[in-house]
Amino acid sequence: MSGDGAGVEAEFGEVVNMTPKELERWLDSDESRSVGQKDGGGESTGHASGRRIIELLRARSSDLTDDDRAHMNKVVGYVHRHLAQRPSGDIEHTKWRYSLMNWGHDPLK
Repeated sequence: MSGDGAGVEAEFGEVVNMTPKELERWLDSDESRSVGQKDGGGESTGHASGRRIIELLRARSSDLTDDDRAHMNKVVGYVHRHLAQRPSGDIEHTKWRYSLMNWGHDPLK
């Protein structure tokens, strides 16, 4: 992962392959809410990240903060780690895919 802002933004743009609209629709689904680590029974970490990713996708580069870029870096790291754990067989209806989609990456695209 790159340490400079432009590099982080470029990597984020490569791993996040869902549009804001696609991600919004996905996050509204039961499948999206069914996966991920939930602290205290609330929203999962990935689901919350998905909402933040929508904001980041809609933001202008000049408006991004260091905190925004840190979250972009977190997304890049998560997607790369999760892709390395790809299960065998058909992944279309797996928790593995659903979790990645919460983070803005659909491995079937």
